[in-house]
Amino acid sequence: MRRPLHWQKSSFSGTDSGDDCVELAPTPAAPRILIRESDTPATHLTTTPTPLHALLTTLKAGTLGRR
Repeated sequence: MRRPLHWQKSSFSGTDSGDDCVELAPTPAAPRILIRESDTPATHLTTTPTPLHALLTTLKAGTLGRR
């Protein structure tokens, strides 16, 4: 039997309808993490903690695309 994924909504998505946000879910096959846009839940990206951490750190610093 397949366990349902526990999707976590981004804290930057606000508290309104919830239809416009990014969500993350750890998979049973750790350490993989799924990322999806809530309005297209069937489509997702798969990553692991290290590159996800690097992406989030870069986004928070506002340095994406800068050299």
